[in-house]
Amino acid sequence: MTQATRTASGSSLVGRPGRRRSERLAKAVLMAAAGLSIVISVGIVLSVLAESIMFLSQIELSQLSAPGWFPRRGMYDLATLFAGTLMITVIAMLLAGPAGLLAAIWLSEYAGLGTRNRIKPVLEILAGIPSVVLGFFALTWISPNVVKAIFPTASTFNFLAAGIGVGILTIPLVASVSEDAMRAVPRSLREASYGLGARRTTTVLRVVLPASVSGVVAAFILAISRTVGETMVVAVAAGATGGSLFTLNPLGPGQTLTAAMASLATGSDQVTGDSAAYLSLFFLGLLLFLVTLALNVVGDVFVRRTRQRY
Repeated sequence: MTQATRTASGSSLVGRPGRRRSERLAKAVLMAAAGLSIVISVGIVLSVLAESIMFLSQIELSQLSAPGWFPRRGMYDLATLFAGTLMITVIAMLLAGPAGLLAAIWLSEYAGLGTRNRIKPVLEILAGIPSVVLGFFALTWISPNVVKAIFPTASTFNFLAAGIGVGILTIPLVASVSEDAMRAVPRSLREASYGLGARRTTTVLRVVLPASVSGVVAAFILAISRTVGETMVVAVAAGATGGSLFTLNPLGPGQTLTAAMASLATGSDQVTGDSAAYLSLFFLGLLLFLVTLALNVVGDVFVRRTRQRY
């Protein structure tokens, strides 16, 4: 190869000057967008952290263990909100976990291609229902026709109806992500199982589920984060907008972290009552951020340790 040929070949690989300028411009735009998202995230965290520190400096630590959550009266019991959040999460996952996983198994292993193509969009549409609509449905239908039919002493506003509403909202998330994980399992593993004489049920339980466990767990972690962060369903169906005493009764009203923030901030950007009540919004936001961050970190670590490559 002559020197001229090598030079021409190298120039063709480098590209025209106009193309190189376009590539550099696209790279700069993408880097700026990525950097802006990081700056915004850091700014939000620092802002919430600064206001949270100010909140803690204005109250006594004993106020964080009051008989209940009544911020306008200076009562900031965190156990009340965490108990309510935990109840909603457990109730929702008891519904969304099994229902979503079974739907994913059926879509992945039993449903035909045409049926799957029709059913999966319906599940995704269900995920797009506005949460305030589902909250109203939980209050006006689930509570009187399901919860009170089984437990006549239940309050009109109750954790159980709100948890069922959140669970309905979360089923499509569990089903969709789990089904994608199961579909990613190579067909050769299924064929090997069938070749050994295993039935379809055995293949699903002994081969497909273990091979897709990282994706299934990721679906559950996402669903838990979704239930912890849900606001409107709980705010509408669980009631207790003015505050709540500590309770572990799923048949009564109460508040969660997000519902307490929505209730406290409704109607004014500077809530009335105790001087630290407004700042408590930022403190709750920081706690919610830490909870969701911990869930995501735990889920990421588990997925990395159990992920199988094919």
